[in-house]
Amino acid sequence: MRILYSHRIQSHDGQSVHVEELIRAFRANGHEVMVVGPSFYDQSEFGGESKAVAILRRLLPGVLGEFAELAYNIPAWWRLRRAWRSFKPDFIYERCNLYFLAGALVARLNGAILFLEVNAPLARERGKFDNLRLTRIAAALERFTWRSATRVLPVTRVLGDILVQGGVDPERVEVVPNGVVLDRFPPREARDGPVTLGFVGFIRTWHGLNTVVAEMPGQPLRLTVVGDGPARDELVKQAGELGIADQVNFTGIVPHEDVPAHVEKFDIALQPQVTAYASPLKIFDYMAASCAIVAPDQPNIREILRHEENALLFDPADTAAMWAAIRRLMLDTDLRRRLGQAARTELEQRQYTWLGNAQRIAGWAEDLMSARAIHV
Repeated sequence: MRILYSHRIQSHDGQSVHVEELIRAFRANGHEVMVVGPSFYDQSEFGGESKAVAILRRLLPGVLGEFAELAYNIPAWWRLRRAWRSFKPDFIYERCNLYFLAGALVARLNGAILFLEVNAPLARERGKFDNLRLTRIAAALERFTWRSATRVLPVTRVLGDILVQGGVDPERVEVVPNGVVLDRFPPREARDGPVTLGFVGFIRTWHGLNTVVAEMPGQPLRLTVVGDGPARDELVKQAGELGIADQVNFTGIVPHEDVPAHVEKFDIALQPQVTAYASPLKIFDYMAASCAIVAPDQPNIREILRHEENALLFDPADTAAMWAAIRRLMLDTDLRRRLGQAARTELEQRQYTWLGNAQRIAGWAEDLMSARAIHV
């Protein structure tokens, strides 16, 4: 099939991992993909954004920046419309972004099949964390985009329920969690030495890593944090003040393809906190690496992990419960091995891979195309 992939990603981070891995998987499955996105995307390094975008953010703060996001739809719609006419795709696949209407407009005007990948309720999220100004306009345009799609693909069922509450027909919602490239994670080998806790991702205060560091003095273990972010400096300072700086390793930003080499050295993999609707990329990396996982006991996580079967889940409101799970795993090598193997098996059986996601999406597209052909 011919797939027109539309996005508005401008930085190389977790978002770009999803974009690039799914495009690679579509192509590996034999599909032809044309990508339409910001020209400055290729100018940014992994973990950062392009210089041009960074300057615009400084020059256009607040509501002016949001109007600039809206104005971006003019060139975005024009490029996508031109690509639609020249490439003649079987369907459009778009990663949803706030104030991004290109896919919805081209689909509505041309009767195109539109698959819309949704990773978060962005109007709500930016209203809470990013001082969104045009809240009502943003929410209305987001609902318009959701409702314009032939199929809406949230990353969790929890997020799917939010979409339905926003007016999306439940029959048009298909949950597609994140995934991994399984071949990048070799079978786990036995390890000697101190138990290593691990965390992968952009380090934010709400992740709760400070509570992990606070309990480490006197514990025979190490902590490896793969990534960077605004909370890193405070964590480095905290580790130094507690006298455990030699037990905590911050790798900084690493290319996504290098993440497996770090994760395979984790004995216990951590997801201290997570938003209620997310499908964390790190959890799939942990599962692929056969790590023993400690994660919050909440609905979106229970879509992937099961307590005592392939992870230990804890009450997210109880820091002591998280540490009880960590200590239990520290002392029980067999439990770590059993949970890690079960997590890897679960991932394989449920095909939590980018290739599996691409196959499912292409299958739904083929069904829609067949149904349209019947009605012609």
